[in-house]
Amino acid sequence: MSEQATETKKTTTTTTTGKAKYQPSDFLKAVLGRPVIVKLNSGVSYRGILACLDGYMNIAMEQTEEYDDGQLKAKYGDCFIRGNNVHYISTIKRR
Repeated sequence: MSEQATETKKTTTTTTTGKAKYQPSDFLKAVLGRPVIVKLNSGVSYRGILACLDGYMNIAMEQTEEYDDGQLKAKYGDCFIRGNNVHYISTIKRR
């Protein structure tokens, strides 16, 4: 067996050196209910609380603000974003 052999535990993988590798699903579970930035392929970004998402990356957000070119364009109570439009999801740094 090579040194690259891994042992899988749920969604976290541990290498033979003992270091844990985190999967994208680990990040998404960790940020549920927290402030995030969702950037779309069009360049528009949304900031708000990540309420839920599914396997297709469809996203539901609360207290959402829409930004285009860094300028606030609109505020929404709730927002639904279709997954195929998502470029990335990032956490908002706490102050």
